[in-house]
Amino acid sequence: MTGQLSDNEFENLINEGDLSLDATDEPAAAPAAQPQAPRQDLSFFGKIPVNVTLEVASAEISLKELMECDTSSVIALDKVAGEPLDVKVNGTLFAKAEVVVINGSYGLRIVELSGTSLDALTQ
Repeated sequence: MTGQLSDNEFENLINEGDLSLDATDEPAAAPAAQPQAPRQDLSFFGKIPVNVTLEVASAEISLKELMECDTSSVIALDKVAGEPLDVKVNGTLFAKAEVVVINGSYGLRIVELSGTSLDALTQ
């Protein structure tokens, strides 16, 4: 073989390999599906303990007032009765909740999530 093809030989190669130069009505083949990256098992993180606290309310008083407190003292707090309480996870506001009683124990019913991302809770 001389390395050059005649027009007839070139035409035969195109036709034998279904390599038509004419436009076809067939839709283009869909691109091969990309293999998806394996999903990581994040269940490990579900086992990490966090500290959940319920903050009823707070008050700022002077040290003098605190030193004058005895067993009958009342300190006024900054929340109105019936207002949802703050649920904090590791010291960061996570939600608002109300206190419920479940089988004789206190529990929390979440009434509003704060929108804080999990990233903020890890700090």
